[in-house]
Amino acid sequence: MSREKILIVDDTPANIDLLTKALEPRGHEILAASGGEAGLRIALKAKPDLILLDVMMPGRDGFEICRELKADDATRDIPVLFITAKHETASVLNGFRVGGVDYILKPFQAEEVVTRVETHLKLSRLTRELREKNAELEAEMTKRRSAEDARERADARLSTLSAREEQRWGLAGFIGRSRTIRKILGDIERLHQFANTSVLILGESGTGKELVARAIHHGSPRTAAPFVPVNCVAIPGELAESMFFGHLRGSFTGATADRKGWFELADGGTLFLDEIGDMPATLQAKLLRVLEDGEITPVGAAQPKRVDVRVITATNADLSAKIAVGAFRQDLYFRLARYVVATPPLRERPEDIPLLAAHFLEMFSREMGRTPPALSPEALALLTAHPFPGNVRELKNVIERALIASGGAAIARGHILLPGAASASPGTPALPVKVAATELPLNLNDAEQALIQRALEQTGGNIAEAARLLGVNRSRIYRRFPQEAS
Repeated sequence: MSREKILIVDDTPANIDLLTKALEPRGHEILAASGGEAGLRIALKAKPDLILLDVMMPGRDGFEICRELKADDATRDIPVLFITAKHETASVLNGFRVGGVDYILKPFQAEEVVTRVETHLKLSRLTRELREKNAELEAEMTKRRSAEDARERADARLSTLSAREEQRWGLAGFIGRSRTIRKILGDIERLHQFANTSVLILGESGTGKELVARAIHHGSPRTAAPFVPVNCVAIPGELAESMFFGHLRGSFTGATADRKGWFELADGGTLFLDEIGDMPATLQAKLLRVLEDGEITPVGAAQPKRVDVRVITATNADLSAKIAVGAFRQDLYFRLARYVVATPPLRERPEDIPLLAAHFLEMFSREMGRTPPALSPEALALLTAHPFPGNVRELKNVIERALIASGGAAIARGHILLPGAASASPGTPALPVKVAATELPLNLNDAEQALIQRALEQTGGNIAEAARLLGVNRSRIYRRFPQEAS
């Protein structure tokens, strides 16, 4: 522990010598000034723990010096003990009025000075400790208020979602008896115990990557905090940094108020970054920095903020190929892929199709207020043989259309409408992407809209497959149909 510093300000060297001899043996570091101006300079530079200040000095007296000390934030809290030969009550009261904590009369006794100095040093220490404890308490209260605000935000966000829709996707993602589904469930259970481990989820579109991410979050100690999903394809490049890290009012044109970014909104919880392979290179570097330091710097801010966020990412892209051509940072990959979960395409677990189909039938029938109809063996055989490029999402859409087409009766083979299926009901052929020019609207914008819509219908809503068929980037489809990103 460092020695406490005492500054003696007196224009009489003999007084300085007496006080030094009395206090130095107590283990204090003694600083001395022969006048008020010198005392001010030393006090501002050395920040002593206590000041012994003579009242009567040439130039400005001790009262003026004390006023200046108390007016400066750097020296305001330093206790000042006046030393003077003036016994008048008015002088004593003036000393207290300008900020002094004690008044020692000359001629003084060394024992009296030592006792009073030690008393005020102890009081100063206790005051400082109390202030620090109050600051810690305030910080803890702020943290708790922030956590409560985060929980309220999460509750508000969840209240806007249909509870039935949450149940729908939560159940659909993990219905099945296949070995791959059992492995995924085992992975999720293990990851519940490691609430800070970053996870990379690999799999095709429609295989339930976000469902896996939500299950990892909701079973972990972070479950009470927000789960914030973000699609990296749909982020405008010029606003990306602000959307991730937030911004201060006036930091750029249009920034009319402070705004929290996704990292701060997810503080204490989980940030899910879907299609991470499409994140711009400049943003990849900033993301890596946040993951390593645990700090974000909002646009326009001078100081960083600490955040406690678990990052779960997902992609259907080949990140190894992107790394090889420099489109994705290898160091970011290693930071994100602390644990990898692979979601299998539906074609690799056909044994789960009957269970999923029955679940969707029951779910949609309940929503329509009907009894779930039977699924004929022929219809089930058609479903099981289909490759489902759109995976579980496509199967869900197929079952919903079949239920509508059947009118609530038993679902036959003809009610199952699959792109390219020979036994689809007459008059409902799959819509090809390549159509005659006369079938398209003359307006270029409307024509593009129609082509994308037909590609999505043909691929069962699989955006990656639709983009491949059209020869465009997935972001172009997201801009046309932003609801498909959800």
